[in-house]
Amino acid sequence: MPRPFWRIASRILLAALAFPAAASALDAQASPKRATAVRLAGPAPRIDGRLDDAAWTGVAPLEDFNQQRPTEGGVPSERTQVFIRYDNDALYLGARMFRVQPSDILRSLSRRDGSATAEHLQVTFDTHRDGRTGYAFKISAAGVQGDFHHAQDNEMRGREAQYNPVWEASAAIDSLGWVAEMRIPFSQLRFPAADRQEWGFQLDRWMPDKNEDLQWIVIPTKETGYISRFGTLTGIAGVKVVRPVELLPYVASDAVRAAVVDQANPFRNPTRTRIGMDAKFGIGSNLTIDATMNPDFGQVEADPAEVNLSAFETIVEERRTFFTEGGQLLRIEGPNYFYSRRIGAAPHLSVSGDYVDQPRASTILGAAKLTGRTASRLSVGALLGMTDRASARVFSVDSNRTTSTVVEPRTEYAVVRLEQELGKQASTFGGMLVAMRRDLGSDPTLTGRLASQAYSGGVDWRIRWQQGKYAVSGYAGFSHVEGDSLAIGRVQRSSAHYFQRPDGAYLDYDPSRQSLTGYTASIRADKDAGRRILWGAQVSTETSGYEVNDVGRLQSAEDVDYNADIQIRETEPGRYLRNWRLGFVSRGSFNYGGNHTNAEWQQSANLTFLNFWSLNLNTRLDPSTLDDALTRGGPLMRTGLSWGQDYRLNSAMGARTGWRANYNWGRDASGGWRSAFGGGITVRPSPRWQLSLDPNYQRSTDSRQYVTTVTDAAATATYGARYLFAYVDRVTTSLKTRVNYAFSRSLTLEGYAEPFAASGRYHGFGELRASRTSELRRYGAEGTTITRLADGSYAVTPQGAAFTLSNRDFNVLSFRSNVVLRWEWHAGSTLYVVWQQNRRASEALGEPVSAADLLNTTRAAGDNFLALKMSYWLPVKGRS
Repeated sequence: MPRPFWRIASRILLAALAFPAAASALDAQASPKRATAVRLAGPAPRIDGRLDDAAWTGVAPLEDFNQQRPTEGGVPSERTQVFIRYDNDALYLGARMFRVQPSDILRSLSRRDGSATAEHLQVTFDTHRDGRTGYAFKISAAGVQGDFHHAQDNEMRGREAQYNPVWEASAAIDSLGWVAEMRIPFSQLRFPAADRQEWGFQLDRWMPDKNEDLQWIVIPTKETGYISRFGTLTGIAGVKVVRPVELLPYVASDAVRAAVVDQANPFRNPTRTRIGMDAKFGIGSNLTIDATMNPDFGQVEADPAEVNLSAFETIVEERRTFFTEGGQLLRIEGPNYFYSRRIGAAPHLSVSGDYVDQPRASTILGAAKLTGRTASRLSVGALLGMTDRASARVFSVDSNRTTSTVVEPRTEYAVVRLEQELGKQASTFGGMLVAMRRDLGSDPTLTGRLASQAYSGGVDWRIRWQQGKYAVSGYAGFSHVEGDSLAIGRVQRSSAHYFQRPDGAYLDYDPSRQSLTGYTASIRADKDAGRRILWGAQVSTETSGYEVNDVGRLQSAEDVDYNADIQIRETEPGRYLRNWRLGFVSRGSFNYGGNHTNAEWQQSANLTFLNFWSLNLNTRLDPSTLDDALTRGGPLMRTGLSWGQDYRLNSAMGARTGWRANYNWGRDASGGWRSAFGGGITVRPSPRWQLSLDPNYQRSTDSRQYVTTVTDAAATATYGARYLFAYVDRVTTSLKTRVNYAFSRSLTLEGYAEPFAASGRYHGFGELRASRTSELRRYGAEGTTITRLADGSYAVTPQGAAFTLSNRDFNVLSFRSNVVLRWEWHAGSTLYVVWQQNRRASEALGEPVSAADLLNTTRAAGDNFLALKMSYWLPVKGRS
């Protein structure tokens, strides 16, 4: 059985640091092109976007750029010159981007990392010369800075925009085009200790008005690899490695104001003030520790609204910087052992009473993570965290007393991820371990609901050959959870397992079990490069006892999943199309009882026209299968044949006014259907303003919506229970709206609002006629009755004992909004002022909503949340 939590966690971390350096040197696919950084003999240049300092004279610029898009290897339509200098403290880049018509330069202002729609210059360094990791810095024509870290040898996949080093840049537009200057301190980079440095190096200039991408090293689109193809930067010598120490203390205050205030509520309108600190420590030249004490993990943008009628949880995006920065080093491709939104999530338990103060999230007492990549090409990611015990307060009017109930125990988390790169082809072998322990004590409410300990992890590999053209990858992992028999029973009966299925005797449901162990494995083969044909095939499995939902994510276990796909493409421009791609996919699942539980065939066509518009067409066919989750713990139920199509049309990426439109429809053999319209438009009336509207409207009828299960020994065809289903007519509409205004590149105002309306009307109630069929016995026929009562509920008399169904019709209105003033008032220091609204109203009506209901969402009752946060960056001189 697992050992005490912290002993295991500490040994895992020590193992991460002591992992043997057994890799051979990388024979990278690097370009022979070389650039030279020249040491400054005089004063450093002023970073003012003028290029008038003496530092830029007497140095030959880099000018040999070529197109990557629209014509790979083509001659640039505009000239570019880049100068590189350095001193003991920093690297300096000066650049002149010529334009025949400077008025055509797109120069939109935005907050940091938001310059994708503006013309920009980007420089990327592979400081470890490992052909895989890199640090990218970019500056737009409007002077907006952007930066990100590459954790993989891929231009987009594994790119982390949350990497936020402290550096300087400036830009200016003139009669010749525009100019940029950068100062990148060596303290913000990680590189090996050596008298002479030799780094991978790349320059990229993007002109969105022309959809033209110029690169110093043209990265071929038909082949794999990005950082491994960089050129070489030489000339840097005598620079000492700095182990930085950075402190970021903060102070924050927030208040909640309810739309309707009950003066008798003792918990009305709470206000909080708190202080905390983030810290960053360099370990050697390769590893970094990030620590946070009493962290402020509030989000400045709310999660989207929805009405979830499924048995599965909604997965939401992680937006908290501590978890997103370096997050690629804590994940693997395959099992979701770690889902960071589990840490600091809403408490599992809730209470009721006259007046309740229910915590919205668990308090994170502290967290620390170790990330980096060693000289032996070992990638390291480790995280420790602890959340505090959470209690809800209840005030009783009768007794005039306030009581407190624990709704979430103190919980400890540990995550470790190691990945070693091997050989000349950059193959990889890695491992991951995740641990969680809850301090449940002897409280039966907690012990009967939550597992006390959970562990998971495994190994993974990717074997590449022919410079990554072909690859075989896979993983093998385990999971183990422990707890009271009541808690483990809940796990067995959860939607990820359904051990209680009456026709799944092989699942061995045991209500006395106090632990659950399972395994997962996968093997996949891919052809990832080539001009015309790409393909892949995969088989994976999770055993019935595999369970990672305490720290990770799992929708269903007890599966054998298969997937095969082939793509046919053309990347070179033709007479009518700039490029195109056709894809064919077949995927599905079997359970361990040998039943085919899911199947899907899909065909796709992606076309890019000569004007850079793109059209995507997808057709999907789902054959009939035996679903083991539709009855939610009941017997197998057959699904009907279903089919549908999706159409998407997008404007050119660099258009001043960008837009997209999409329509999709679907049908099934039981009378269900779906029709949905959506799209978006982004307007930039001036460089400072940006307005985005994303409307969506969907109507559908689900022909097999699960309602409930009623125990009845007379229902022998379905193992002594009636599994009730209905048609549900649904309408959903929303309008995501964003309005951004940039006072300057360091002071921005961002507004976000999402009015959302949804309705659902249940009708055509019935019960599953027999296991392994899709047929329903409709109530009101075949000797059964159903009557709508005055309160909206239904009295049902089946061929057995009568029962009542509650009214499940719904109308939901939601309005969520944020207004954020963000001011980078000092290098690395930020002031936030945030105003959030969360309004919601619901009624059991079932009347179809319309676009007009979006206006009604603003009149729903709700809360206003006001917050102020200020942080100050304190660099402490690091050790060499």
